[in-house]
Formats: sequence, structure tokens, C-alpha cells
Amino acid sequence: MAAPVAHYSKWYRAGDFVFVSGQIGLADGALAEGVEAQARAVLTNVVEALEEAGGTLDDVVKCLVFMTDIANFSMINSIYAEAFGDHRPARSAIGVAALPLGAEVEIEAIAHLPE
Repeated sequence: MAAPVAHYSKWYRAGDFVFVSGQIGLADGALAEGVEAQARAVLTNVVEALEEAGGTLDDVVKCLVFMTDIANFSMINSIYAEAFGDHRPARSAIGVAALPLGAEVEIEAIAHLPE
């Protein structure tokens, strides 16, 4: 899993909930090339954070997706749907002016993991 690029935890447990901090498309210590590769790396990083916390994508109840170009929504949504399969957590998708390290997409997640 990519190391945080600022002062925060990759994930944080609060009771039965795990909050996964926004993940960008870092792979092997560098930002992946292009929005498609970044979207895949982002979801890999989300999965790894959830696994560290003892969960999976099936435990996710809410995601927030940030993208620097809303025109990429369909492609990012396709990769997101591929990762989540039949599981459909609540989700927001937001266009933003910029993301850390020049990333094109960032995803954060909230998972329900009863102790």
C-alpha cells in the first residue's frame, strides 16, 4: 500500500466503522500514468487499506470519488463498477480543481465492520 503523502492515517476505526482516507493512484511509489491506470491503482490502494483493517470492498457502505475532469466519469465509473461487482454502496462523485501530487482521481471509503 502506498504510504500517506501527508499527516493522516490510511484508515481509522471508530466503533463498527472504518474510514479509509482518500487514496490516489500511487503504485510502486509513483503516480500511475493516466486516469485509467490511476483509477485502478486507487481502488487497489482502497482494497489494501480495507484488508489491513480486516475488511473488503463488500463491507463498504459509502464512497466519495473526486476527479479533476468530470468528463472522465464514465471511464472511472466503469473501473469502479468492475471492482465492486454487484455490491453498490452509496456514492458521491465530485469534480474538483486539483488533487494532491497532480492526481486525476481520488477515492475515500467508509466500511461497516462489526467488531
